Amino acid sequence: MTNIILYTLALALFQIWLLPMTINIKSMAYLMSNRDQEHEVSLLTQRVTRASTNLQESLPAFLALSLLAMFTGAEVTTAAKTWLGLRVAYLACYSFGIPVLRSGVWLASIVCMVCMALQIAAV
Repeated sequence: MTNIILYTLALALFQIWLLPMTINIKSMAYLMSNRDQEHEVSLLTQRVTRASTNLQESLPAFLALSLLAMFTGAEVTTAAKTWLGLRVAYLACYSFGIPVLRSGVWLASIVCMVCMALQIAAV
């Protein structure tokens, strides 16, 4: 479970910071500034930003469930791995503008967290 948490945090670092910076590498002066003025960003950057906001909304619940599972000894590895894979798929779907599949992937990731909670509650 520790590895899944570390991979999840690596995804968060990549998705929240590294990916947007890489996409906007030609705007390095803006990224290094105080960002006092608005900066025009590409459609891809907007999508990646919205996907990272969504990750930030579900990340605390996932991490709490993961830590609870470690504490209680509940076996949630499969659901946690599936959640992580779905979050990677969600980023891809959002980035490439695949709305219906993206919504299904998001819903499946929520189901994974519900499964984790039910497995923890059963211990």
